[in-house]
Amino acid sequence: MLNALESKEGRHTELISLYIPPGKQLSEVTSSLRSEYSTASNIKSRMTKKNVLDALVTVMQRLRLFKETPPNGLVIFCGAIPQNGEGSEKIETYVMEPPEPTPIYYYRCDQRFHTEALQEMLREKEVYGLIVIDGNDAAIATLSGHNLKLVKALTSGLPGKHRAGGQSSRRFERLREQEVNDYYTRVGKHTNDAFLPIPNLKGIIIGGPGPTKEDFKNSDSLQYTLKNKILDVVDSAYAGEEGIDELVEKSANILRDVRYVEEKKLMQDFLSAIGKDTGLVTYGEDEVRAALKRGAVHILLVSEKFEENRVTIRCPNGDYTEQLTVNGKDPEVIRREFEGKTCPKCSAVLEVSEIEDVVDEFARIAAQSRADVEVISVQTEEGTMLKQGFGGIAAILKYRQA
Repeated sequence: MLNALESKEGRHTELISLYIPPGKQLSEVTSSLRSEYSTASNIKSRMTKKNVLDALVTVMQRLRLFKETPPNGLVIFCGAIPQNGEGSEKIETYVMEPPEPTPIYYYRCDQRFHTEALQEMLREKEVYGLIVIDGNDAAIATLSGHNLKLVKALTSGLPGKHRAGGQSSRRFERLREQEVNDYYTRVGKHTNDAFLPIPNLKGIIIGGPGPTKEDFKNSDSLQYTLKNKILDVVDSAYAGEEGIDELVEKSANILRDVRYVEEKKLMQDFLSAIGKDTGLVTYGEDEVRAALKRGAVHILLVSEKFEENRVTIRCPNGDYTEQLTVNGKDPEVIRREFEGKTCPKCSAVLEVSEIEDVVDEFARIAAQSRADVEVISVQTEEGTMLKQGFGGIAAILKYRQA
């Protein structure tokens, strides 16, 4: 829906985007919209004024359907969309409850719908753990999207190396070794406490000057599941808080390419199974749909560029039903394509009873059978091959097909 909304344009600034945060009184929103109505009454262009006023009235009517603001807030897009050239505008309205609480109240009348906040909510929330450490200081942080958060900064409290000879030197070194181990244990405990509760931790990067970072990595300070998530150890000039920013800069390629690598591996597993003729893969819309309905799919692979809709048309008399796959178009455009078509059995005018994105349909069926869903970008050669060579839909199966 958001992709479709992004593609819509008004003739002028006639499209309303309204974000209402949770807890906001709808009566206050309606009052604000009435004020906007008064302001819009002064628009000089007769057609633009009519379209904006109609959209505002429609939004206020939709608000009356809600007794209170939903828990995550409310988002409404409404405006006059040209259907077939100038003068063919039709008011279209889209009302949705966001997947996360919308943080601000936002009203905008523009030539396009503003979907950026919702797009950000739907973006994959990948979290990376960052550790910088040397003999004096350590810092632990998390990175998610553009949000870099310092979790803990520590100092070692270690004395300098003892250079005197004799037994006192050896005793001092033993004590210092114990203090180093205690330091690593403290850093490891804070790291475990910070990173283990994160369900979508993608990986950990360790940095710092000198050999301390390698010694810490090889110690038993980190819980074993976290040790398995270490992506790389990076040389940096600083430790402590100031080393975190440097570590992010020096790890830019790693942070950017992790999902890239995952997608390549998924597609390489799929292509390898095809090459070996294992019978554990299938592709194409009809074939994958059938495998999903059997509960045979282990991983569903969907190209991010797959844009098809499943359209159900029915006879109002119940004499005829047909399902078709139509290339990704605006739902209103699809409905107009079927206007006037008649039932082959009783000649009644057919109705478009349902339009569903094929990816939504497949994801819904996949959830029922607990199959994983992976959206594959076209940033890799393999991802491009999925779209162009396999129709954009494929699956790795749980068991060999009969």
